This record gives sequence, structure tokens and C-alpha cells, in this order.
Amino acid sequence: MAKTVKSASMLQPYLPKVSQALNLLHQLGAEESLCSPRRVDKPLILYGAGDMGRMACDFFQRINIPFLYVVDAAPQRYKDSGEWDGVSLLKPSAVPAGHRAETLLAICISTVSYERVIQPLIAQGWEDIVHFYDIAQAYQEHYPLGNGWFTGDLSPDDMVGIERVLKRWEDDVSRAHHLQFIAWHRLRKELIFNGAPVTLEDRFFIPQVISALRRDEVFLDGGAYHGEVSLRFMNLVKNEFSKVYAIEPDRYSVNVLRDRLSGDNGLTSGNVPIMECALGSSSGVRAFFHGLGYASQLSTTAQETVSVSTLDELDIPATFIKLHLEGWELEALRGGMQSIRLYRPVLALTTYHQRNGLWDVQDFLMRELQDYVFFLRLHSWVGTGCVVYAIPRERYLP
Repeated sequence: MAKTVKSASMLQPYLPKVSQALNLLHQLGAEESLCSPRRVDKPLILYGAGDMGRMACDFFQRINIPFLYVVDAAPQRYKDSGEWDGVSLLKPSAVPAGHRAETLLAICISTVSYERVIQPLIAQGWEDIVHFYDIAQAYQEHYPLGNGWFTGDLSPDDMVGIERVLKRWEDDVSRAHHLQFIAWHRLRKELIFNGAPVTLEDRFFIPQVISALRRDEVFLDGGAYHGEVSLRFMNLVKNEFSKVYAIEPDRYSVNVLRDRLSGDNGLTSGNVPIMECALGSSSGVRAFFHGLGYASQLSTTAQETVSVSTLDELDIPATFIKLHLEGWELEALRGGMQSIRLYRPVLALTTYHQRNGLWDVQDFLMRELQDYVFFLRLHSWVGTGCVVYAIPRERYLP
């Protein structure tokens, strides 16, 4: 019998106004959730050989769970990359029929709708399909990858908090994306609204942010990783900026970051300083997982440590702050409100790694910041890519 949770997309032909959004929220809160984290209990196959597939490969190797091979619609694109040496890459048509019925297929894709991915696979006879993040959630004690969390039941406090946030969004697209985000993390269902597309290419730089950019920005890139966002910012402003502060705690990522933001890009170390620390609500030394790529993060289960600073302590006169901290964004905000109130930067921060991204982070910003406008956008699927934007009203061009 098939174990795949076949939760068809719930298509909404309209963008929700406040009253409609509140009604949909209560419907989502009342529905019984039949989904939960999934442990590997049978032979495992990965689907998707892109970035997430490689991350999943590393994940399963670290926790000593083998997989048979990787399935991809176009495996030839990856066979000569060197990143899959020693791993078999197969087209779906090359998979033995018996494997489709007897294995667990982990979907390693977030760039398209989950339903769009799994429905053809179900038609091909795959019986047990789950997203990779739902498996990762079951092994948090070994590897702190936090994208697959479940809301569980929504408490009365949750409902009141979400309602408060839904009312404060600047536009209906934000309400639509917030509800879509809740539907996935609560029920693993795709609530899709006409007029609220998931956009992949403009993460951190939606049109409302680009319209607010100035030539003298001081850009703070919190969780800079390999510098992609810093470089995109520099390109958008045509290198007309005051400074870019790239903050990255992972010792391995910092080495790549230094190379990418070096003089090879026509930049000087003076206007692009790199700071090797984590951001938090208080300064000190904390346990940190190094070497997990873009999933490196603070974690009580880590064996290594990192220096932690607060934004207030750093006292950077940032006019634009981006935070992608694997779920620790709220802590960074709490350690930086004095500076944020003083310098009034544009803010763009991810909120999809921990449950506090359901409404706590947004509510904190909306309570603490005066005369700001707030947006929420989804920049990928399966409950990921959720970014909250806060723009000072004096810089907002509707």
C-alpha cells in the first residue's frame, strides 16, 4: 500500500484580504495533521542531483545511512562535474520496477512545487515518497538541519500572534505567502494563490527593496557564506556603496569568502571587511557546527565553538542588513535593536529554519520598529526560502 502523503495543491483564485486571510488561517489550524518527521526504515534513494541532492548526500554520509543511488531527470548534466564520483546517477526510466515499490524516495528539490515533482513519480509506481527535509528533521540530534520542522497544533497564543502579523503585512501577496508557509509546515499541503508566485531569483532583493537602495549603502551581510549575496548587492548598485561588511562564522566558508571578495573583483579590503563571528543576543563563545556548508550553525550538540558578537557591540552603521543565520535570526535581532533603531536600515531576513519563523520573528519586528512597512515573500518551495522584509517608511516607494 502506498505510504506517500498525497496532499494535492489547494489552489486559491484570489489574493486574500485580511478577513479572508484570517478565515483561511482558522481552517488551517482546525485541520488534522497527518504528517511527521520520517526516519529511514527501508533502502533509500535520492531524487535530485542539484545543490540539495549534494547536501543530502553529505547529510546521510555523516549520519551513516547509506543510499542506493541518485535519480535525476537529466543525470548527464552532473556526471562530469566530479561532485558525484563513486555515486550512480540514473534516469527515472532506468530504475528497476521493484525499487519503486520497495524503497524510500527522498525528494531533494525545492525549486518547483512538491506536487509537480511527485505526481509523475507516483504515476511511475513509486510508493513511498517523502521530502528530504522531513527525513532530516528526524535526525536533529546528529545534524541540525532545521528546514523540515512541523508546527504541530497551533496554540491559542499562536493563533493570536499569527492573526496580529497577518493584519500588519503591507500587501495581500505577503498574506498569501504567509498562509502558504503555514499550510506547508502545519499540514504539508501547498496552498497556492493566483497572483502570488514563488520567485526564485530575487531573494533579498525584491522590487520594493531595490527601489529603496541608495548609492551610499552600508550593507551588512549576516551569514555571508561564500559571498553570493554580497556580490549580488554590489552588482545591483554598480559598486556604488560605502561599505559591505561580510559576517561569516564557519571557518571553511570564510576561506572561500575571502577569495571571492578579494581584489580579483576590483574591490579593496577597506570597503569590504570580512568578520569571522556568529551573531547573537549576547557576546561570548558558543557551540557551533563548522563544515556543514550553508547549514553550518550554532547548536548545543556541536563539538566545536565560535566567537559570538552582537550587532550592537559591533556598532556598524548599516543601512541595509541581510540575515541568513539558519534559525538564529531572532537572537541576532535581539542583540541589535539599539543599532537598528539608530540607523534605521532596510532589513531582509530568513524565517524558515525554526518554528519561531511562524510568527514570533515577524511580530518582534512589528512591535519593535516604528514607521516601517513589512513584506513577506517565498523564494522557494516546501516551506523554505521565506524572507521577511522591513523597509523604513521614509525609504519606501509604493
